[in-house]
Amino acid sequence: MTQMQQARKGIITPEMKTVAAYEQVEIQWLLAEVAAGRIAIPKNRNHDFPARGIGNGLKTKVNANIGTSGLRCREEQELRKLDMAVQYGADAVMDLSTGGNLNDIRQKMISHSPVMIGTVPIYAVMTRIADQDKPFSTMTADMLFDELELQGQQGVDFMTLHCGVTRRSLEFLKNHERVGGIVSRGGSLLKRWMIDNDAENPLYEQYDRVLDICEKYDVTISLGDGLRPGAGADASDRGQMAELLVLGELTQRAFERGVQVLVEGPGHVPLDQVAMNVQLMKRVCHNAPFYVLGPLVTDIAPGYDHIVGAIGGAIAAAAGVDFLCYVTPAEHLCLPNEEDVKQGVMASRIAAHSGDVVKGVKGAREQDFAISKARRDLDWDAIYANAIDPEHARMRKMQSEGADDDACSMCGKLCAVKTDRNLK
Repeated sequence: MTQMQQARKGIITPEMKTVAAYEQVEIQWLLAEVAAGRIAIPKNRNHDFPARGIGNGLKTKVNANIGTSGLRCREEQELRKLDMAVQYGADAVMDLSTGGNLNDIRQKMISHSPVMIGTVPIYAVMTRIADQDKPFSTMTADMLFDELELQGQQGVDFMTLHCGVTRRSLEFLKNHERVGGIVSRGGSLLKRWMIDNDAENPLYEQYDRVLDICEKYDVTISLGDGLRPGAGADASDRGQMAELLVLGELTQRAFERGVQVLVEGPGHVPLDQVAMNVQLMKRVCHNAPFYVLGPLVTDIAPGYDHIVGAIGGAIAAAAGVDFLCYVTPAEHLCLPNEEDVKQGVMASRIAAHSGDVVKGVKGAREQDFAISKARRDLDWDAIYANAIDPEHARMRKMQSEGADDDACSMCGKLCAVKTDRNLK
């Protein structure tokens, strides 16, 4: 049985106990939220790691995307990126590899990872087809569902499936021209396949097969936003909204089967539309956990998109988003390196915590209070202990002033704390 199915029977699983202890919440409350679909615990029964929950009332989680490409395939580097992401606090890692031995890479990541692993199965299918110099149209539905089955067996915890890219939702793009077009790889591949084969998306048309596989392994469906806006000018357009309505339908069907769901949200959204998008998704998709890339609130900052994503992520988390996909400084430019991964994780973690302070998530305001009090007390050890990156904070202080200084070089003898407290 899935976590949701067991919750509906009143069964408290070991995973629920782990999540409740980590989040410091009551187990019976957690049981009810999992049963209702407002919290998901993405944990394939074939992947052993400490479970984490995503959803209502819990800490906002952070995902890091890694993986090879057809132009750069260095498996060991991707494993180092995984380690870097986990070291700096990522709650999940997605393997988006499209180069090399994809099955081997995926299995190594699952075996190596102490956090949940996500994938986009259509990447593997279409990569094999491209490597054989065949057109994408030669993919069959059975190829796609065989890949889902394989990845479920391997232990993938959540899969991004672009089930909402349908003939009907694509019609809305025809009468509402976009600046950026379709920027989702999965969305663009499915659109091409559907047009070339004059056929419906098999992930939608045969959605019961999706549910069968995900129920079997307790894989959480991450309903992908294949028609998400890839430019601020395209945000909240008809294509995006048409897909969202389909995702609401598919969320309900998954819940009826007891299959866990995340719903993915837009990437490029101006500041004034972020909260609206969150509220609309929650309404349409039955308050399922919401997973967003960024969002990116401006398009002008290549090389600094981790900052752009953190701005949007903080607003989104405060408005009710449950899961942030990081954005690195390499976004829109190149494959990220290890330092990019670190910067992306830290930026999204800061955004997630900022949202948790607003949402009143247990422990968030207390951590802020502790570091505020430590600053007043000039208690550097307490400042480091409560910092989101203690190592970095301590290093910056020691490099600049040395470990023994009880103030910082910003104010020197004019230290406001010392003056206010009448200290020398």
